[in-house]
Amino acid sequence: MDPRRAIPRTDALLALVDASSHPPLHPASLKAIAARTQERARRGEIAPGDVEAEFLAGVARGASTLTPVINCTGVVVHTNVGRAPLGDGAVEAMARAAGYVDVEMDLARGERSRERGKQATDALLAACPAAEDALVVNNGAAALLLAAATFAEHSKLVISRGELIEIGAGFRLPELIESARVELVEVGATNRTHPADYERAAAAGAKALLKVHPSNYRVEGFTSQVSVAELRVIADAHGAALIVDTGSGLLAPDPALPDEPDATTALRAGADVVLFSGDKLLGGPQAGVVLGRAEAIAAMRKHPLARAVRIDKVRLAALEATLRLAHNPTHAYLHADPAQLKARADALAAATGGEVVPHDGRVGGGGAPGHPLPGWAVRYDASFAAPLRHRNPAVLGRVHGGHLLIDLRCVPEDRDGEVAAAVRNVIEEAGK
Repeated sequence: MDPRRAIPRTDALLALVDASSHPPLHPASLKAIAARTQERARRGEIAPGDVEAEFLAGVARGASTLTPVINCTGVVVHTNVGRAPLGDGAVEAMARAAGYVDVEMDLARGERSRERGKQATDALLAACPAAEDALVVNNGAAALLLAAATFAEHSKLVISRGELIEIGAGFRLPELIESARVELVEVGATNRTHPADYERAAAAGAKALLKVHPSNYRVEGFTSQVSVAELRVIADAHGAALIVDTGSGLLAPDPALPDEPDATTALRAGADVVLFSGDKLLGGPQAGVVLGRAEAIAAMRKHPLARAVRIDKVRLAALEATLRLAHNPTHAYLHADPAQLKARADALAAATGGEVVPHDGRVGGGGAPGHPLPGWAVRYDASFAAPLRHRNPAVLGRVHGGHLLIDLRCVPEDRDGEVAAAVRNVIEEAGK
């Protein structure tokens, strides 16, 4: 008999749900969980006899089908698993903001506030005194789109050919900028651009100069680029705006990342506005952060596109909390002590039989490309990677050179035991 005939029917699965012991899900959601579980059995991923238990486990997970991941790759800002992890304080702030909050309300006067999310922008200005004003939009790409539209719509914007970057999923900066009805003027060469290149383009009527940090690659060797201070002189001579996209989100210089640009330095060098993502090195939620001169920020805030790219109240709350708290997970993982990582790796290896090896972590997420974060990992057979990923929470390691590497840099220390238990379980299953 075909074993698939033993897969429980949908009505039989739905009858297992006790509304008093499970989160109340919509009937359509329950049917979808049942269908997914049955399909897994038809594909042979689970036995027909396990369908009921798997279905109830799916129901118990609640309304979200996102799978929690323990990041053991050593990549701090890992785009594929959500970039920067939020700290407990930011998570609590998001929960409070899920209800009614004064995101656009002046409670003292009982009137609508003229500035949406002023709490978050005040926190940004406190964290970066070099800025006169701040604006927060949906993400980094939205910030760049709004800046291009505000300062160079129906006109020319100048950018170095060495900064025409493409990021993940085929997303290219030139196409984004041109969608704002901006004529992009490319100057210089891939490896070398000089002040005279910008000078000629600005003299031809460009309304804005754009400097972009190539945050996901490096060009080395015979290279040159134009500094923000040099661009400020050119912009002033021709009445052009100066936009600087630092990308990765450092507010001030960080000795651990000596070559990474930061907002404070760019603003002091003369940028009108500095743009970056909130969910990278800042350690906050997805957001496009704009810091700069008061008149420039005011112009961006008034542009019609600002309404289309505005950010929601929940992420504004998380951003404010991230800025006001003394620490967040991203900063802790970036500055993890290699000696402490070694001790944790030794303990994991002793508990699971793995081998401790040197392993450089990475910033990831389009930040500090190629910059190593010295540390350690525990090495196992590569065949362990898939079953660890299929757990809940999933344990995501790095497969390299025919081995699985488990790096604890981005794992809260109190979850080391959970990782060890998952690895032991996979080893035991493999030995059966």
